[in-house]
Amino acid sequence: MIQGDRVTLPVRIRDAAVASAMFPVPAAAAQAVIAYSGLEVARPLAGRAVCSLAFVRYTDGDLGPYHEFAVTFLVRGTDRVGAFVHWLPVNQAFTLEAGRTIWGFPKEMADIRMDLATRTKRCLVRVDGRTAIEMHVRPGLPVPSGRGAPSVDAYTCMNGVTRRTPWTVAPSGVRMRLGGGASLRLGDHPVAHELRALGLEHARALSAATVDRLRMTFQEAVEIRP
Repeated sequence: MIQGDRVTLPVRIRDAAVASAMFPVPAAAAQAVIAYSGLEVARPLAGRAVCSLAFVRYTDGDLGPYHEFAVTFLVRGTDRVGAFVHWLPVNQAFTLEAGRTIWGFPKEMADIRMDLATRTKRCLVRVDGRTAIEMHVRPGLPVPSGRGAPSVDAYTCMNGVTRRTPWTVAPSGVRMRLGGGASLRLGDHPVAHELRALGLEHARALSAATVDRLRMTFQEAVEIRP
């Protein structure tokens, strides 16, 4: 029960729009950031880990409409590479409570302003009056839609408990740009300082992508490390 309403699993998102970018960061520094999880960053590039930044506008889903920004790292999961969710501000109280209670997602309340209607997608995140991050993403070339819904493992750690959540995604209207395509401005929020220490403020993205419509399914979380 979340704020008097029953949420049943799996939770389904029927319509969301996304803009994202992936950045190479020093593996040792990234490992220090996520050390509290007990997980290990994946190192697809020599000495480098991958940090992904994304902003999402949820239009239709079981948790209602809301905006979200995500800071994630590729990690070595229990049997494959997964995404560790390090920071996940949202702008609505219902999804905040549901995310923290059901999956242990590190959601916190923020002022998230985004513009997905123009060619360059924009998002500004402020927490308690302090700017955390401003991100611009320029879409690239269309990517053919794949068949089926790829499955991803999302990892979280809250109150010392690390969890794995099976997550399926079905994107359409995807555009991607390899090498660049995203720009960041970091503010004075603690997360901004953390990202700046990883070298992200002036880093060149490995890739940037936009998704016109994304459908997702979140299964029940499983504790993997108490």
